Amino acid sequence: MSRSLKAHLLLVLITFIWGATFVVIKDSLNDASPLLYNAVRMTIAALLLAAIFFRQLRSITRPVAAAGFVVGTLLWLGYECQTAGLKYTTPSKSAFLTGVSVVLVPVMLAAFWRRKVNRWTLAGVAIAFVGLYLLTVPEVAGRGFFTGVNRGDLLTLGCAVAFAFQIILLGRAAQRFPFAQIVVLEIACCAAWMLVSVPIAEPAAFMRMSSRMALSIGVTALLGTVGAFIVQGWAQQFTPPTHTALIFALEPVFAGLTSFVVVHERLGLRGGLGAALILAGVLISELLGTVQHPEAELAEEAR
Repeated sequence: MSRSLKAHLLLVLITFIWGATFVVIKDSLNDASPLLYNAVRMTIAALLLAAIFFRQLRSITRPVAAAGFVVGTLLWLGYECQTAGLKYTTPSKSAFLTGVSVVLVPVMLAAFWRRKVNRWTLAGVAIAFVGLYLLTVPEVAGRGFFTGVNRGDLLTLGCAVAFAFQIILLGRAAQRFPFAQIVVLEIACCAAWMLVSVPIAEPAAFMRMSSRMALSIGVTALLGTVGAFIVQGWAQQFTPPTHTALIFALEPVFAGLTSFVVVHERLGLRGGLGAALILAGVLISELLGTVQHPEAELAEEAR
């Protein structure tokens, strides 16, 4: 098995984990405020990663620290905007707007880095975009999608922009620096920003500890953060950012499947069609699409 194929399969696995943890996190938010929950989870993850990669951290250079800071700040900004936006908008609209990051990745690559993305990749992105819309936005008769755009919608769009840049810059950083250092610095920076921002953005933060809450934090910190970000940091060395973004588009599909199995939530005809279109978009991009490979980017920049 080639490293590229292994990287793609591992990214699908962590996307499944992220989708599956939606049920766990949703249940936990009955006993914890969103920003504090994220801060606790991310702090534990940062400490575990620092312990696992302690030796690698002793050789951190300024360029590595700078890259980790930038990627971690984008990750924090994405989480904060997404969670804060949910206070003012609906979950379905929030999910769709977050999914805009799938479309923004190739657009940003073309606009800011002048990368060439062929028509099949763009077609795959467009199909996935339509699928995300059908999967996450319920049909409302007589009203357009942009009806009633509010502060929450704008915050969530900011989340999509932050996550799109995070995917791109993490992929570029993984090409230049040891992925262990980047992952630790990314999560540590994100956790630090969260701890600083909780008393400011969430003054009434609360968390009722129980065995159920401890299990939830353990699952999301160990699998959803530590394991997943280690895999992502390694895998993005061998996968173009556009492919990574499309694989991450499977997250709502996996979330829907997990919800169906655990809490018997049904997607319905519209949601099922959206899930099928997302899968079709990923397959079209993977099988027919191309984007300038990371190694080619480095070689070009070295000239």
